[in-house]
Amino acid sequence: MTIILASQSPRRKELMNMLPYPFTVYPSTFDESTITDQNPETAVLKIAEGKAAEVAKEFPDSIVIGSDTIVFYEQILGKPKSAEEARDMLSRLSGKTHTVYTGVVLIKNGVKTSFTERTDVTFWELSEKEISDYIETTDPFDKAGAYGIQSGGALFVKSITGDYYAVVGLPLSRLNKELALLT
Repeated sequence: MTIILASQSPRRKELMNMLPYPFTVYPSTFDESTITDQNPETAVLKIAEGKAAEVAKEFPDSIVIGSDTIVFYEQILGKPKSAEEARDMLSRLSGKTHTVYTGVVLIKNGVKTSFTERTDVTFWELSEKEISDYIETTDPFDKAGAYGIQSGGALFVKSITGDYYAVVGLPLSRLNKELALLT
């Protein structure tokens, strides 16, 4: 049984390499902006399903994995489109606990399995200089919530409660258990 990761995320591909299953990457072109649900848990699953369903049409005999990650603090914080937006997000998260939701949808022979992992992340108080220096690295711009826990954003994290890998973009342990049931 072929496993396909419906993602163009280099982080998800890297994480998939940690699992004991061979897989292929076939990026989804699903338009995430079509999902306007403001409930983060619902939205993240709808996006993950959209990605998986699109690719499953091309590969109906495979196990297709779609995944998405949303950062939530008072509202969904997407990927910043500008330095000002990144600064605003990081300032809002400074000294606070926010929630990261990662949704995963697996489709095999038209049958869908889905789950969400919720992780609470607490940031230290951040100085304006820390925020400015981080924005200059350009790391915030392709990441929900304007930070990468696996890169420079790790310096902001005081604590996490939940699955670290879900914050990076793919809850490995849970995914491994679900794939074991399907293979």
